[in-house]
Amino acid sequence: MSYKLRFVQKFEQKNTDAFVELERKFAEFEKMYPEFPKGKRYFPYIARDPQNTLIWEAEFDTLEQLIEAKRFLENDNRHEELFQQQVKYFVESYTEIYKSFDE
Repeated sequence: MSYKLRFVQKFEQKNTDAFVELERKFAEFEKMYPEFPKGKRYFPYIARDPQNTLIWEAEFDTLEQLIEAKRFLENDNRHEELFQQQVKYFVESYTEIYKSFDE
């Protein structure tokens, strides 16, 4: 069974450029450092959420791997420094965890 970790971050439309620039730095971390969880980023095109929402998601084989990745992101200083720059643009943020529908 696989699991998906999803971070949903809504920001004010007027801050799109600054928010996206910081998110690009997070993406660079994922490329530069093998220990960083690798995720995909999405903006809603046609969805329930407005276009000023960023969705980051990654899949994991086990719930334990997902929890380990989440802990890593919460405790890594490089990630935290960048997060503190970006969080000031948040209007709303939440985390979702999904498990696969395996029959």
